[in-house]
Amino acid sequence: MSVTPAGTELRYTVTWLEMAEPPTYAWPVQPAGAPASLLKAEEPPVWFFLGLYDAVGRDYAWEDMHDRSEDDLARWLSHPDTALYTLMHKGWPHGFFMLDHRKPDVCDLAYFGLVPQAIGRGLGRFLLQSAVLTGWSREGVSKMTLNTNTLDHPRALGLYQRCGFVPVRRSDHSRVLKRPLDSSRVPT
Repeated sequence: MSVTPAGTELRYTVTWLEMAEPPTYAWPVQPAGAPASLLKAEEPPVWFFLGLYDAVGRDYAWEDMHDRSEDDLARWLSHPDTALYTLMHKGWPHGFFMLDHRKPDVCDLAYFGLVPQAIGRGLGRFLLQSAVLTGWSREGVSKMTLNTNTLDHPRALGLYQRCGFVPVRRSDHSRVLKRPLDSSRVPT
């Protein structure tokens, strides 16, 4: 494994996606194997969110939340219009999603992902469809939004589209890595 060192500038493309009406699919059936639980955190502590954020996003250069103050993150996490859900499977977190309803009529899927050990086990579609249906279940939602980028898992954009999201905008960006990154994750 080669490593892209901290301080390296990365170029990437962000894609914003929207879903303008609730999907027609039913609540997903849990994948085969040990039962999974989707647990909503009530006023989660910052360390819990950052632990999930790092476990899921470490390989995808998720660093932005570390720039926010602990007080700012705590306010965001405890806001009545945000919700953090953790996918528990075999007794440990396999992934999470964060829904943000702070904009009127909009549910933003602010964060979504699986830990590396859970990828490829059929949990991604289960978790994403659960996130989408949970987001739409709140009264007054008329649109769901999310964004992804070329630093995220290479199958992320396709999964979002298969679950009903439509790309509405793309833009190119760059960032300087604050932590080393597995070079196989860096787009060429």
